[in-house]
Amino acid sequence: MMMQNIGYYIFILVAVIVAFLVVKKVTSCLIKSVVAIVLVAVLAYIYWMYLR
Repeated sequence: MMMQNIGYYIFILVAVIVAFLVVKKVTSCLIKSVVAIVLVAVLAYIYWMYLR
């Protein structure tokens, strides 16, 4: 059981490192678009939860 959990942690760590490297290589308009989409999603959540 413990070895299986360590495998998952290693997999997640490798995935985070790969994602960081990919984002670092692709940073341009894509990052601005992602930030804008996240901002719209947060604003929609606030509207539906508190202002409705």
